[in-house]
Amino acid sequence: MQVRFGDCLLDTEARQLSRAGRPAELTPKGFELLTNLLAGRPRAFSKQQLHEVLWPDTFVVDVSLARLVSEVRKAIGDDARAQRYIRTVHGYGYAFSGEVVEKVGERSTGPAAPCWLVWGRRMVPLGGGENLVGRAVESVVFIDSSRVSRHHARIEVTETGAVLEDLGSKNGTYIEGKRVEGTVALSDGDQITVGPMVMVFRSADGAASTETELTAMDGPSSEPERA
Repeated sequence: MQVRFGDCLLDTEARQLSRAGRPAELTPKGFELLTNLLAGRPRAFSKQQLHEVLWPDTFVVDVSLARLVSEVRKAIGDDARAQRYIRTVHGYGYAFSGEVVEKVGERSTGPAAPCWLVWGRRMVPLGGGENLVGRAVESVVFIDSSRVSRHHARIEVTETGAVLEDLGSKNGTYIEGKRVEGTVALSDGDQITVGPMVMVFRSADGAASTETELTAMDGPSSEPERA
């Protein structure tokens, strides 16, 4: 996936950050922080949540996170006073607040079939290869709910179509009301339920009607519950 903001380009597959067409240096932890803030935007992450992602099972002082944020801001041309991209949520944590143009790149060996997940007025493009669905901040389809596992399900997209697989989630994944067992091929218009969210899978065959559906829908079928 490639994400562009301002004069910066983040390539998550190549693990590269460039600014004004030139490589911008980031430590592995800095890259991970920026990637997670972008993936979860515009959601604000608490310091504790970021600590758990960046330093799991390791105790670090708060100043370590502050230094990492400063490193990322310097790399992308942001600063604590202007906060053009990374917003400090005082007494809580951080969020990415800049305008972003996202391009999902192909990750499979062949051309991926164009696919989307739609709920309410939101449309999430699915890239070639694995697309994680869950509560983990790195998920392509991020759902912030206690009823959703961190790695809940995955959608594998290839040149011939897409399949859905539940990843051993506690509450299960459903297609048209039936619990998914093993791997199930997806068809345009399939209704997928993950926790409180009801989504519609769209493929190239149904692309023409997607815009009409988005206009007709007033909003999400249900609100996500915070963990």
